[in-house]
Amino acid sequence: MTDSRTRGVLEGYRVIDCSIAMAGPFAAQRLGDLGADVVKVEPTAGEWQRFAAAGGAKGNEINVSFLALNRNKRSLAVDLKSEDGKNVVRELIAGADVFLQNYRPGVAARLGLDYETLRQINPSLVYVSISGYGEDGPYRDRPGQDMLLQAMTGSMLSGGRDGEPPRAAGLFLADAVTASTAFEGVLAALLHRERTGEGQLVTVNMLDALTTLQMQELSVYTVGGVPQKRGSEPNAHVYIRAPYGVFATSDGFLALAFADLETLGRVFDEPELLGLDPEEHGWTHRDELFALVSTHLATGTTQHWLDTLLPEGVWVGPVYGYDELVDDPQIAHNGTFVEYDHPTEGKVKTPGFPYRFGRTPARIDRGAPLVGQHTSEILAELGVDRDRVQSLLSSGAVAETRI
Repeated sequence: MTDSRTRGVLEGYRVIDCSIAMAGPFAAQRLGDLGADVVKVEPTAGEWQRFAAAGGAKGNEINVSFLALNRNKRSLAVDLKSEDGKNVVRELIAGADVFLQNYRPGVAARLGLDYETLRQINPSLVYVSISGYGEDGPYRDRPGQDMLLQAMTGSMLSGGRDGEPPRAAGLFLADAVTASTAFEGVLAALLHRERTGEGQLVTVNMLDALTTLQMQELSVYTVGGVPQKRGSEPNAHVYIRAPYGVFATSDGFLALAFADLETLGRVFDEPELLGLDPEEHGWTHRDELFALVSTHLATGTTQHWLDTLLPEGVWVGPVYGYDELVDDPQIAHNGTFVEYDHPTEGKVKTPGFPYRFGRTPARIDRGAPLVGQHTSEILAELGVDRDRVQSLLSSGAVAETRI
């Protein structure tokens, strides 16, 4: 853990995280990284993600998926179907700054946790609702799953060969982008509240988040009228001139972008490339250029081409797997990964923070909690006496796990 003497940007703010899976928890974790007190409200048996480990990485007491998305949070395990449980959460919300949920549309209202209900308890509350497709509309009840959103928002058809199956991104792109969008929404709404004292409802959906991320590409289509057409070679993007993509070398792969054709012709000793205008031929002969460059790059190792092309000003880079990424010297220099000790999972090495603050650094104060690990602690902060805490535990309205 980091030096407790430093203050986070959001220290003093309390966030109630009633979200599950990835997008909501990731957004709440970002807030916790900046110093907010994030209380994760989860069922007494634990959030769904505790029992669904990506890659089968189960961990000891906490699987790695949950561990990765829930640091810097405290866990309050509560039965929201019981009136006593709902009362506990209402008491918590009365003193909170942010409430975040990604229930299916309509569920929050059934639980009495919709914005109109909670603003009566706390008018200054910033209420963030995350959904797959929107709070209403024809797709309101469709499953908001990452790959389904990637498929629907068009990005899969911006790369690869014509006629071949589209390929999803190698990360949970829709979830990650939605998390960042919700994080931005919280910060903007808190700034508004600082200026006016007003809370408000912030709605974020995965469909819009991933669609608007393609600001440039979709504008090329809607304003420029350029069709989204893949070629016969696996160019990395339909709206970027060739040669642009990932090319096989004799021992691996090389990423190459925006190469000057004259330079490549000289390096490859390839007369067909000499004298070509990259802005003209890069568009009109995309497949032919890709194939020609592929032939030359296949004759040398990745390191050979890095050593040869980088000094010539050609934009190239290695294609890493996770094993190379984790050990990369720039990653080490940046401190991209952080390490901390977790009481049940031991030494944890995980991606850290995508931002730096000179005076208020992000930090890890605690790893992901066990189910209800902080139930009694949080209730005590609300002024709940020991007898009532024991009564709530005995009735099952709340649950607790002690370390």
